[in-house]
Amino acid sequence: MFLEVVTPIKKVFSGEVTSVTFPGVDGLFQVLNDHTPLVSTLKKGDLVYKSAKGEDSVEITGGVVEVLNNKIIVLADGLAE
Repeated sequence: MFLEVVTPIKKVFSGEVTSVTFPGVDGLFQVLNDHTPLVSTLKKGDLVYKSAKGEDSVEITGGVVEVLNNKIIVLADGLAE
């Protein structure tokens, strides 16, 4: 599946992943291949994704995620410093 993480300033990540774990407002949740469509709000925390290169993460300050047809788009408010 394809993940794209963007902030108002720049594109943080774009590429193929096998799983993504999000800091949801109501708790952590994970998205795998063929996940049902969803839109959710995110809070400050680590967005963790796994790809062929291994596991990586980026700390966001909040935002929104959309999952549709194995494409995940994260509109992050910003990156935590």
